[in-house]
Amino acid sequence: MTPTLAPARSLRIGPITLDAPVVLAPMAGITNTAFRRLCREYGAGLYVSEMITTRALVERNAATMRLIRHHESETPRSIQLYGVDPATVESAVRIIVEEDHADHIDLNFGCPVPKVTRKGGGAALPWKLGLFRDIVTRAVRAAGDIPLTVKMRKGIDVDHLTYLDAGRIAEDAGVAAMALHARTASEFYSGTADWSAITALKEAVTSVPVLGNGDIWSADDAVRMMAETGCDGVVVGRGCLGRPWLFGDLARALGGPDAARAEPVDATLDFVAQAFRRHAELLVDFFDDEGRGCRDIRKHVAWYFKGYPVGGELRAQLASVSTLAEIDALIATMDLDAPYPGAAAEGQRGRAGTPKRPALPDGWLSSRELGHEASTALADAELDTSGG
Repeated sequence: MTPTLAPARSLRIGPITLDAPVVLAPMAGITNTAFRRLCREYGAGLYVSEMITTRALVERNAATMRLIRHHESETPRSIQLYGVDPATVESAVRIIVEEDHADHIDLNFGCPVPKVTRKGGGAALPWKLGLFRDIVTRAVRAAGDIPLTVKMRKGIDVDHLTYLDAGRIAEDAGVAAMALHARTASEFYSGTADWSAITALKEAVTSVPVLGNGDIWSADDAVRMMAETGCDGVVVGRGCLGRPWLFGDLARALGGPDAARAEPVDATLDFVAQAFRRHAELLVDFFDDEGRGCRDIRKHVAWYFKGYPVGGELRAQLASVSTLAEIDALIATMDLDAPYPGAAAEGQRGRAGTPKRPALPDGWLSSRELGHEASTALADAELDTSGG
Protein backbone atom coordinates (compact mmCIF):
# COMPACT_ATOMS: atom_id res chain seq x y z
CA MET A 1 0.00 0.00 0.00
CA THR A 2 1.46 3.37 -1.02
CA PRO A 3 0.93 5.97 1.72
CA THR A 4 -0.52 9.39 1.03
CA LEU A 5 2.21 12.01 0.89
CA ALA A 6 2.12 15.09 3.10
CA PRO A 7 4.04 18.29 2.45
CA ALA A 8 7.68 17.47 3.24
CA ARG A 9 8.89 18.90 6.49
CA SER A 10 11.79 18.50 8.88
CA LEU A 11 11.54 18.79 12.66
CA ARG A 12 13.81 20.89 14.83
CA ILE A 13 14.25 19.95 18.50
CA GLY A 14 16.65 22.48 19.94
CA PRO A 15 19.84 22.27 17.86
CA ILE A 16 18.82 18.91 16.35
CA THR A 17 17.21 18.90 12.91
CA LEU A 18 15.49 15.69 11.87
CA ASP A 19 15.00 14.89 8.19
CA ALA A 20 11.53 13.58 9.00
CA PRO A 21 9.22 14.64 11.88
CA VAL A 22 9.17 11.13 13.33
CA VAL A 23 10.15 9.76 16.76
CA LEU A 24 10.35 6.16 17.95
CA ALA A 25 8.55 5.95 21.29
CA PRO A 26 10.40 4.36 24.19
CA MET A 27 9.09 0.84 24.88
CA ALA A 28 10.40 -1.26 27.77
CA GLY A 29 12.16 -4.38 26.58
CA ILE A 30 11.79 -3.31 22.93
CA THR A 31 13.67 -0.13 22.01
CA ASN A 32 17.14 -1.33 22.87
CA THR A 33 20.10 -0.56 20.62
CA ALA A 34 19.33 -3.50 18.33
CA PHE A 35 15.79 -2.40 17.52
CA ARG A 36 16.78 1.25 17.19
CA ARG A 37 19.51 0.35 14.71
CA LEU A 38 17.08 -1.76 12.70
CA CYS A 39 14.46 0.99 12.51
CA ARG A 40 17.14 3.51 11.54
CA GLU A 41 18.24 1.29 8.65
CA TYR A 42 14.82 1.83 7.05
CA GLY A 43 13.99 5.45 7.83
CA ALA A 44 14.84 8.77 9.43
CA GLY A 45 13.93 10.49 12.67
CA LEU A 46 14.76 10.28 16.37
CA TYR A 47 15.06 6.85 18.00
CA VAL A 48 14.65 6.93 21.78
CA SER A 49 16.02 4.45 24.32
CA GLU A 50 14.02 2.35 26.71
CA MET A 51 12.84 4.23 29.81
CA ILE A 52 15.78 4.64 32.19
CA THR A 53 15.16 5.03 35.92
CA THR A 54 17.07 8.03 37.24
CA ARG A 55 17.90 6.45 40.60
CA ALA A 56 19.37 3.41 38.87
CA LEU A 57 21.43 5.69 36.65
CA VAL A 58 22.71 7.78 39.54
CA GLU A 59 23.60 4.59 41.41
CA ARG A 60 25.24 3.28 38.22
CA ASN A 61 23.29 0.07 38.10
CA ALA A 62 25.15 -2.22 35.67
CA ALA A 63 22.07 -3.12 33.58
CA THR A 64 21.11 0.55 33.33
CA MET A 65 24.59 1.64 32.27
CA ARG A 66 24.37 -0.96 29.49
CA LEU A 67 20.97 0.34 28.36
CA ILE A 68 22.20 3.91 27.94
CA ARG A 69 24.99 2.86 25.59
CA HIS A 70 24.51 3.62 21.90
CA HIS A 71 26.02 1.98 18.86
CA GLU A 72 28.49 4.18 16.99
CA SER A 73 26.02 4.39 14.07
CA GLU A 74 23.32 6.02 16.20
CA THR A 75 23.11 9.77 15.60
CA PRO A 76 21.50 11.63 17.24
CA ARG A 77 21.53 9.64 20.48
CA SER A 78 18.40 9.86 22.62
CA ILE A 79 17.69 8.70 26.18
CA GLN A 80 14.39 8.79 28.07
CA LEU A 81 14.50 9.19 31.84
CA TYR A 82 11.88 8.37 34.46
CA GLY A 83 12.09 9.92 37.90
CA VAL A 84 10.02 11.44 40.69
CA ASP A 85 12.62 13.22 42.81
CA PRO A 86 13.82 16.57 41.41
CA ALA A 87 17.33 16.21 42.83
CA THR A 88 17.77 12.67 41.48
CA VAL A 89 16.45 13.61 38.05
CA GLU A 90 18.80 16.60 37.98
CA SER A 91 21.75 14.39 38.93
CA ALA A 92 20.88 11.84 36.25
CA VAL A 93 20.68 14.56 33.60
CA ARG A 94 24.07 15.90 34.67
CA ILE A 95 25.62 12.43 34.32
CA ILE A 96 24.27 12.10 30.79
CA VAL A 97 25.50 15.55 29.80
CA GLU A 98 28.89 15.54 31.52
CA GLU A 99 29.76 12.02 30.38
CA ASP A 100 28.40 12.58 26.84
CA HIS A 101 25.88 9.73 26.80
CA ALA A 102 23.24 11.43 24.62
CA ASP A 103 22.38 14.31 22.30
CA HIS A 104 18.76 14.48 23.47
CA ILE A 105 16.98 13.72 26.76
CA ASP A 106 13.28 13.02 27.23
CA LEU A 107 11.41 12.86 30.54
CA ASN A 108 8.65 10.28 30.98
CA PHE A 109 5.37 11.53 32.45
CA GLY A 110 3.17 9.14 30.51
CA CYS A 111 3.75 5.62 31.82
CA PRO A 112 0.36 4.10 32.87
CA VAL A 113 1.72 0.89 34.42
CA PRO A 114 0.27 0.37 37.93
CA LYS A 115 3.65 -0.33 39.57
CA VAL A 116 4.67 3.18 38.46
CA THR A 117 1.47 5.19 39.01
CA ARG A 118 0.68 3.66 42.42
CA LYS A 119 3.82 5.37 43.69
CA GLY A 120 2.94 8.68 42.06
CA GLY A 121 5.19 8.32 39.02
CA GLY A 122 4.59 8.33 35.28
CA ALA A 123 1.19 9.62 34.19
CA ALA A 124 0.20 10.28 37.81
CA LEU A 125 2.95 12.80 38.51
CA PRO A 126 1.77 15.88 36.55
CA TRP A 127 -1.26 16.04 38.88
CA LYS A 128 1.15 17.53 41.43
CA LEU A 129 1.86 20.79 39.64
CA GLY A 130 4.66 22.03 41.89
CA LEU A 131 6.53 18.75 41.75
CA PHE A 132 6.18 18.56 37.97
CA ARG A 133 7.43 22.14 37.59
CA ASP A 134 10.40 21.49 39.90
CA ILE A 135 11.48 18.33 38.07
CA VAL A 136 11.24 19.84 34.60
CA THR A 137 12.84 23.16 35.54
CA ARG A 138 15.83 21.54 37.24
CA ALA A 139 16.25 19.01 34.42
CA VAL A 140 16.24 21.70 31.73
CA ARG A 141 18.80 23.70 33.68
CA ALA A 142 21.04 20.64 34.13
CA ALA A 143 20.74 19.72 30.45
CA GLY A 144 22.28 23.00 29.34
CA ASP A 145 22.74 22.91 25.57
CA ILE A 146 21.33 19.38 25.27
CA PRO A 147 17.65 19.62 24.24
CA LEU A 148 15.28 18.22 26.84
CA THR A 149 11.70 17.22 26.05
CA VAL A 150 8.74 15.73 27.92
CA LYS A 151 6.30 12.97 26.98
CA MET A 152 2.97 12.80 28.78
CA ARG A 153 -0.62 11.58 28.66
CA LYS A 154 -3.87 13.51 28.81
CA GLY A 155 -4.05 12.86 32.53
CA ILE A 156 -5.07 10.28 35.10
CA ASP A 157 -8.66 9.87 33.89
CA VAL A 158 -11.31 12.04 32.23
CA ASP A 159 -12.04 13.78 35.53
CA HIS A 160 -8.38 14.51 36.26
CA LEU A 161 -6.77 15.85 33.10
CA THR A 162 -3.32 17.36 33.37
CA TYR A 163 -1.88 17.82 29.89
CA LEU A 164 -2.73 21.49 29.27
CA ASP A 165 -1.39 22.65 32.63
CA ALA A 166 1.68 20.44 32.23
CA GLY A 167 2.23 21.66 28.68
CA ARG A 168 2.24 25.30 29.71
CA ILE A 169 4.53 24.60 32.68
CA ALA A 170 6.97 22.65 30.50
CA GLU A 171 6.97 25.40 27.87
CA ASP A 172 7.72 28.03 30.51
CA ALA A 173 10.49 25.83 31.94
CA GLY A 174 12.28 25.82 28.59
CA VAL A 175 11.74 22.37 27.13
CA ALA A 176 12.67 21.95 23.47
CA ALA A 177 9.49 20.06 22.54
CA MET A 178 6.73 17.93 24.06
CA ALA A 179 4.79 14.85 23.03
CA LEU A 180 1.26 13.84 23.99
CA HIS A 181 -0.09 10.31 24.01
CA ALA A 182 -3.75 11.15 23.55
CA ARG A 183 -5.11 8.77 26.16
CA THR A 184 -5.43 8.92 29.94
CA ALA A 185 -3.66 6.54 32.27
CA SER A 186 -6.98 4.85 33.03
CA GLU A 187 -7.41 3.99 29.34
CA PHE A 188 -4.00 2.31 29.20
CA TYR A 189 -3.82 1.51 25.43
CA SER A 190 -7.49 0.67 24.93
CA GLY A 191 -10.12 2.32 22.74
CA THR A 192 -9.27 5.10 20.32
CA ALA A 193 -6.77 7.87 21.00
CA ASP A 194 -8.37 11.31 21.37
CA TRP A 195 -6.51 13.29 18.75
CA SER A 196 -8.54 16.40 19.61
CA ALA A 197 -6.40 16.66 22.75
CA ILE A 198 -3.31 16.99 20.55
CA THR A 199 -5.04 19.85 18.74
CA ALA A 200 -5.81 21.53 22.06
CA LEU A 201 -2.22 21.19 23.27
CA LYS A 202 -0.89 22.57 20.00
CA GLU A 203 -3.16 25.58 20.40
CA ALA A 204 -2.04 26.10 24.02
CA VAL A 205 1.70 25.67 23.40
CA THR A 206 3.00 27.97 20.70
CA SER A 207 6.76 28.37 21.15
CA VAL A 208 8.01 24.78 20.86
CA PRO A 209 7.05 21.75 18.72
CA VAL A 210 4.14 19.57 19.86
CA LEU A 211 4.24 15.91 18.79
CA GLY A 212 1.29 13.54 18.64
CA ASN A 213 1.20 9.92 19.77
CA GLY A 214 -1.50 7.26 19.68
CA ASP A 215 -2.99 4.96 17.02
CA ILE A 216 -0.40 5.46 14.30
CA TRP A 217 -0.43 2.08 12.59
CA SER A 218 0.59 3.29 9.12
CA ALA A 219 2.10 6.25 7.32
CA ASP A 220 -1.40 7.32 6.29
CA ASP A 221 -2.36 7.53 9.97
CA ALA A 222 0.60 9.82 10.59
CA VAL A 223 -0.28 12.07 7.66
CA ARG A 224 -3.87 12.25 8.89
CA MET A 225 -2.86 13.03 12.48
CA MET A 226 -0.66 15.92 11.40
CA ALA A 227 -3.34 17.28 9.07
CA GLU A 228 -6.15 17.00 11.63
CA THR A 229 -4.30 18.25 14.71
CA GLY A 230 -1.67 20.61 13.33
CA CYS A 231 1.00 18.82 15.37
CA ASP A 232 4.63 19.22 14.34
CA GLY A 233 5.53 15.53 14.25
CA VAL A 234 4.51 12.05 15.31
CA VAL A 235 5.69 9.58 17.93
CA VAL A 236 5.26 5.93 16.96
CA GLY A 237 5.19 3.06 19.44
CA ARG A 238 3.22 -0.17 19.01
CA GLY A 239 2.66 0.44 15.29
CA CYS A 240 6.26 -0.50 14.49
CA LEU A 241 6.29 -3.78 16.43
CA GLY A 242 7.32 -6.38 13.89
CA ARG A 243 7.34 -3.63 11.24
CA PRO A 244 10.57 -1.63 11.60
CA TRP A 245 10.25 -0.67 7.92
CA LEU A 246 7.31 1.54 8.95
CA PHE A 247 9.92 4.24 9.53
CA GLY A 248 10.78 4.13 5.85
CA ASP A 249 7.11 4.59 4.98
CA LEU A 250 6.91 7.50 7.44
CA ALA A 251 10.04 9.15 6.07
CA ARG A 252 8.75 8.91 2.52
CA ALA A 253 5.32 10.25 3.50
CA LEU A 254 6.44 13.06 5.80
CA GLY A 255 10.08 13.88 5.18
CA GLY A 256 12.15 15.44 2.46
CA PRO A 257 13.69 13.61 -0.53
CA ASP A 258 16.69 12.41 1.47
CA ALA A 259 14.72 11.22 4.51
CA ALA A 260 14.04 7.63 3.47
CA ARG A 261 17.05 5.36 3.29
CA ALA A 262 15.49 2.73 1.05
CA GLU A 263 12.91 2.34 -1.67
CA PRO A 264 9.34 1.34 -0.73
CA VAL A 265 9.35 -2.28 0.34
CA ASP A 266 7.40 -5.19 -1.05
CA ALA A 267 6.70 -6.94 2.23
CA THR A 268 6.63 -10.49 0.98
CA LEU A 269 7.18 -13.26 3.50
CA ASP A 270 10.79 -13.43 2.31
CA PHE A 271 11.29 -9.74 3.10
CA VAL A 272 9.70 -10.08 6.55
CA ALA A 273 11.67 -13.23 7.38
CA GLN A 274 14.93 -11.50 6.51
CA ALA A 275 13.99 -8.47 8.64
CA PHE A 276 13.26 -10.84 11.53
CA ARG A 277 16.63 -12.52 10.99
CA ARG A 278 18.41 -9.16 10.90
CA HIS A 279 16.71 -8.16 14.16
CA ALA A 280 17.93 -11.37 15.80
CA GLU A 281 21.45 -10.77 14.53
CA LEU A 282 21.48 -7.25 15.99
CA LEU A 283 20.17 -8.56 19.32
CA VAL A 284 22.99 -11.09 19.45
CA ASP A 285 25.43 -8.25 18.83
CA PHE A 286 23.78 -6.07 21.49
CA PHE A 287 23.83 -8.72 24.21
CA ASP A 288 27.14 -10.17 23.00
CA ASP A 289 25.48 -13.52 23.64
CA GLU A 290 23.82 -15.62 20.94
CA GLY A 291 21.55 -17.48 23.35
CA ARG A 292 20.31 -14.33 25.04
CA GLY A 293 19.79 -12.50 21.75
CA CYS A 294 17.77 -15.39 20.35
CA ARG A 295 15.69 -15.62 23.50
CA ASP A 296 14.88 -11.93 23.16
CA ILE A 297 13.75 -12.22 19.52
CA ARG A 298 11.15 -14.82 20.52
CA LYS A 299 8.69 -12.19 21.78
CA HIS A 300 8.71 -10.54 18.34
CA VAL A 301 7.56 -13.62 16.39
CA ALA A 302 3.82 -12.92 16.47
CA TRP A 303 4.31 -9.28 15.48
CA TYR A 304 6.54 -9.98 12.48
CA PHE A 305 4.44 -12.79 11.06
CA LYS A 306 0.98 -11.36 11.75
CA GLY A 307 -1.25 -12.25 8.79
CA TYR A 308 1.35 -14.34 6.97
CA PRO A 309 1.00 -18.07 6.17
CA VAL A 310 3.23 -19.21 9.01
CA GLY A 311 1.49 -22.00 10.88
CA GLY A 312 1.17 -22.47 14.60
CA GLU A 313 3.79 -25.20 14.84
CA LEU A 314 6.35 -23.13 12.96
CA ARG A 315 5.57 -20.08 15.09
CA ALA A 316 6.06 -22.17 18.21
CA GLN A 317 9.43 -23.36 16.91
CA LEU A 318 10.47 -19.77 16.14
CA ALA A 319 9.42 -18.81 19.66
CA SER A 320 11.86 -21.32 21.14
CA VAL A 321 15.01 -20.74 19.08
CA SER A 322 18.40 -20.58 20.74
CA THR A 323 20.72 -19.96 17.79
CA LEU A 324 20.81 -18.00 14.56
CA ALA A 325 21.33 -21.27 12.71
CA GLU A 326 17.99 -22.52 14.04
CA ILE A 327 16.32 -19.34 12.73
CA ASP A 328 17.92 -19.88 9.31
CA ALA A 329 16.73 -23.48 9.19
CA LEU A 330 13.17 -22.53 10.07
CA ILE A 331 13.07 -19.68 7.55
CA ALA A 332 14.19 -22.16 4.90
CA THR A 333 10.97 -24.14 5.45
CA MET A 334 8.70 -21.13 4.76
CA ASP A 335 6.89 -20.30 1.53
CA LEU A 336 9.03 -17.24 0.99
CA ASP A 337 7.21 -16.27 -2.20
CA ALA A 338 4.02 -15.59 -0.23
CA PRO A 339 2.91 -12.00 -0.98
CA TYR A 340 2.07 -9.26 1.46
CA PRO A 341 -1.32 -10.29 2.94
CA GLY A 342 -2.77 -6.77 3.08
CA ALA A 343 -5.30 -6.01 5.81
CA ALA A 344 -4.48 -9.20 7.71
CA ALA A 345 -1.01 -7.80 8.48
CA GLU A 346 -2.15 -4.27 9.30
CA GLY A 347 -3.91 -2.51 12.15
CA GLN A 348 -3.34 -2.66 15.88
CA ARG A 349 -0.30 -4.43 17.28
CA GLY A 350 0.67 -5.16 20.85
CA ARG A 351 -1.54 -5.42 23.90
CA ALA A 352 -4.22 -2.78 24.27
CA GLY A 353 -5.37 -3.71 27.75
CA THR A 354 -8.70 -2.58 29.14
CA PRO A 355 -9.78 0.61 30.89
CA LYS A 356 -9.19 0.40 34.61
CA ARG A 357 -9.12 2.57 37.67
CA PRO A 358 -5.55 3.89 37.96
CA ALA A 359 -3.48 2.71 40.89
CA LEU A 360 -2.51 5.81 42.89
CA PRO A 361 -1.05 6.63 46.29
CA ASP A 362 -3.64 7.14 49.04
CA GLY A 363 -5.07 10.65 48.87
CA TRP A 364 -3.20 11.51 45.68
CA LEU A 365 -6.19 13.24 44.06
CA SER A 366 -7.22 15.25 47.11
CA SER A 367 -4.89 18.12 46.21
CA ARG A 368 -2.72 19.26 43.34
CA GLU A 369 0.01 20.13 45.78
CA LEU A 370 2.42 17.62 47.30
CA GLY A 371 1.42 16.78 50.87
CA HIS A 372 3.18 14.60 53.46
CA GLU A 373 1.48 11.33 52.49
CA ALA A 374 2.23 11.85 48.83
CA SER A 375 5.86 12.64 49.64
CA THR A 376 6.10 9.37 51.55
CA ALA A 377 4.76 7.42 48.57
CA LEU A 378 7.26 9.07 46.25
CA ALA A 379 10.18 8.14 48.51
CA ASP A 380 10.23 4.58 47.16
CA ALA A 381 8.70 5.23 43.75
CA GLU A 382 11.73 4.54 41.65
CA LEU A 383 12.49 0.93 40.95
CA ASP A 384 15.93 -0.58 41.39
CA THR A 385 16.20 -1.30 37.68
CA SER A 386 15.09 0.51 34.58
CA GLY A 387 11.92 -0.19 32.66
CA GLY A 388 8.17 -0.03 33.15
